[in-house]
Amino acid sequence: MVDKRPYHIIVFGATGFTGQFVVEEVARTCNEGPGGTLQWAVAGRNRDRLEKILVQAADALRKPELKCVEVIVVDVAEPESLAIMCKQGIIVLNCVGPYRFYGEPVVKACIENGAHCIDICGEPQFLEGIQLKYHSKAQENDVYIIGSCGFDSVPADMGILYTQVHFKGTLTAVESFLTINTGPEGGCGHDATWQSAIFGFADSASLKRIRRKFGHKPLPAVGARIKKRGALFFSKEIEQYAIPFMGSDPSVVRRTQRYMHEEHKHSPVQYMAYVGIGGLFSVLKTLFAGVVFWFMVKFSLGRGLLTELKYVCTGPTRKQMDGTSFCLRFMGEGYTTGQDPSQGKPNATISTEITGPEPGYITTPITMVQAAITLLNEHHCLPNKGGVYTPGSAFARTTLIDRLNKHGIQFSLKNGQ
Repeated sequence: MVDKRPYHIIVFGATGFTGQFVVEEVARTCNEGPGGTLQWAVAGRNRDRLEKILVQAADALRKPELKCVEVIVVDVAEPESLAIMCKQGIIVLNCVGPYRFYGEPVVKACIENGAHCIDICGEPQFLEGIQLKYHSKAQENDVYIIGSCGFDSVPADMGILYTQVHFKGTLTAVESFLTINTGPEGGCGHDATWQSAIFGFADSASLKRIRRKFGHKPLPAVGARIKKRGALFFSKEIEQYAIPFMGSDPSVVRRTQRYMHEEHKHSPVQYMAYVGIGGLFSVLKTLFAGVVFWFMVKFSLGRGLLTELKYVCTGPTRKQMDGTSFCLRFMGEGYTTGQDPSQGKPNATISTEITGPEPGYITTPITMVQAAITLLNEHHCLPNKGGVYTPGSAFARTTLIDRLNKHGIQFSLKNGQ
């Protein structure tokens, strides 16, 4: 049935701010599909806007043939139209967020109609809730639902696996430190990301309820327990002040480590994630903004006022994106081959690094599209059955890291043991 589908990839939400860049990235990688070709389409609510996006991409990439890419009119609120879309594609790239509001109907339609689904969600409540509700059904239908395939959380998840592979022995603990460098034009977020943050923090209690329903036993802490740093500290690793990373990376990495431990008997890695915020002036700004944000998300009136800032969060300009880059450093420790992790302190360390372009709208389309290309070309290397997976659990045995290296997201070993 899959072989008879007209499209390898359907970009759903192609007219959204992120979706337009995913369209351009798919267009750049058409020769990487099965047999060196890629059949694809764009989907969304408005045909005119979809056609306009294709013209825009054709002009930006100097590929006039993009104007002939097929358009599918779909509304996330209409299950029939979702079903029609899903029956036509092998993979749906879902760019319609916030996912807590619009993600579940797409997942449901994909599973029921045999299309794999890849999203770029950074919302732990949605990601873990979908796993709880749909994993068994996706397994039955042999459909892969792979969430968080953007900057949240491919670099962190695959970076931990990369660090494990390069550690000679038993890697037991890793800390990651994210730094984002903006150029003279500065940076800017976008409305959908802003809304995801607002409602994610406001609904943090639901994540605890979801995790209780899983009934998981705590993962064994192999070796010395990782030490949790404070809410604000000066990091010698990145030579600036840092705070805990509030995104989906810790949630996604721990789900991957649980899968690798339970399915493949791998020793789980303890993980802590941090992000650099700069010098003292940046610390003061961050603390003030954080306190105001935390207070306002607790009340519906405050959330309403925060969502009005969507008129400010218009997304970065091309110049801002071109001047921005990221660096994600991993500092790991463990026990060399032959050393018993239950005896004494870790006796070896390792440092790895991932660097790449602007995270939200350059890196994210690259990781999302390369995840899809990997799924198309290396289906045999994924878990034996479909299901709801993290990037690491889905792509651990594939060449995704090599593919990302070729597309400007560089994984490197900085200091071995």
